[in-house]
Amino acid sequence: MRWIGQTNVLSIRPYHQGDREGLFKIAADTAFFGQPIEIYMEDRRIFLDAFYAYYTDFEPEHSWVATANDEVVGFLAGCVDTLKKDQIVNKKINPTVLFRLIRGYYRVGPKARQYLKRMWRSNRQHLFPAVDLEIYPAHLHINVDEKWRGFGIGVRLMKVYLDQLTYLRVPGVHLGTSSENIAACQLYEKLGFQLIEEKPSIMWEGIVDHPVINRAYGMLLPSNKET
Repeated sequence: MRWIGQTNVLSIRPYHQGDREGLFKIAADTAFFGQPIEIYMEDRRIFLDAFYAYYTDFEPEHSWVATANDEVVGFLAGCVDTLKKDQIVNKKINPTVLFRLIRGYYRVGPKARQYLKRMWRSNRQHLFPAVDLEIYPAHLHINVDEKWRGFGIGVRLMKVYLDQLTYLRVPGVHLGTSSENIAACQLYEKLGFQLIEEKPSIMWEGIVDHPVINRAYGMLLPSNKET
């Protein structure tokens, strides 16, 4: 898909390994409700290795990028089988991140320590919405560079990925977000996602001065069975 403007050519295309640096930059630059991750974590490499390396290194065929003049300006990182992804993360990703933490590869300051503590408390208190992975096995993460928001890039990334999942006969897809991402929630609902569950979040205590709600959205995909 291509749109020609006065100075830019926008394209939506499958991710390839040359896009990794650009995808990682946008992921970290938008990790705090569209703002840079450094608000709550000193070293963005921890976040990128723990949360995004799976998509680029183990399942790149289900990710998409938006580019302008060959620069990545948005992306969708997808996974068709969340249970399989969790197994790979536990076996491959987490040990690597832990090893790097022990060896001092990452710069871990008070922000990161507090974030990891809140993550541990959230898991212990079951504060992340539950999703039935038999119904919604696939999931996604989507972000667009701040300068390129408002051009419909998010909608186009979502549509090509949903078409891909439908072609693969995946029964459903889910995503996680929060009440802070108002525009994103509106986009998901416009595309047909339904709210599955929401729970109060403690992840942003001391950073955001009002309550934040964790939300999980899901969508059932069209059946591809022949009639």
